Amino acid sequence: MSDRVLVIIPTYNEAENLGRILDRLHASVPTAHALVVDDGSPDGTGHLAEELAAGDPRLHVLHRATKSGLGPAYVAGFRWARDHDYGVVVEMDADGSHAPEQLPDLLAALADADLVLGSRYVEGGEVADWPVHRLLLSRAGNRYTRWALRLPLTDATGGYRAARAELIDRLPFDNIASEGYCFQVDWAWRAFRAGARVTEVPITFTERAFGRSKMSGSIVGEALVRVTAWGLRDRLADWLPGRVRRPVPERPRDGGRSSAAR
Repeated sequence: MSDRVLVIIPTYNEAENLGRILDRLHASVPTAHALVVDDGSPDGTGHLAEELAAGDPRLHVLHRATKSGLGPAYVAGFRWARDHDYGVVVEMDADGSHAPEQLPDLLAALADADLVLGSRYVEGGEVADWPVHRLLLSRAGNRYTRWALRLPLTDATGGYRAARAELIDRLPFDNIASEGYCFQVDWAWRAFRAGARVTEVPITFTERAFGRSKMSGSIVGEALVRVTAWGLRDRLADWLPGRVRRPVPERPRDGGRSSAAR
């Protein structure tokens, strides 16, 4: 299996940020390749990505016709990564909220994990420049997700993560319907239930400096509805005849890093 690293960067109207984040990425991990998955950005992000890729063999571009959500963009990127024999796949936002300078920490943690989540809420993690209501919403969403899905992670909604390609091959991404950040919960939960080694490492999340956030009420609503439905279905399944009830996982206590394997 190849150990080449591909950083997937979904974009929609990120022309102001794209060049900056790519420069920081290649300064931090010079050997990493990047795949920009652009959803037909009207601000010319896709065209800019093509111009940058023409001068850098480490940069690749995947164009999608319409804006159909974060989940489908990442699934398309996963397929492209596997078709091109990358052994490690990274998710990273284009807006600068995920620091490429911390990517070496995520990659190092893959030595003992199948999926590494960059966590804002383990010891050493931090959120910078967020309004209080956004921080409270994020923390509440993660607490609810942990309880509803019995998922021993502090930041299942976070979008900065690295995974071994073997894990992506094992998970049924073809039937994932989640579009917004709920996609991150969906596949972290699937990985945990599949027995993957899932680890969290602290990161600093910084609010974007340019452009507009893609967060909306519909994205939050999708997450609430889906997580509630998954949690109810999971608990009901425990009571089926012949089904052994799964214990509720305890909160990891390991000084800032948490791991889960079933």
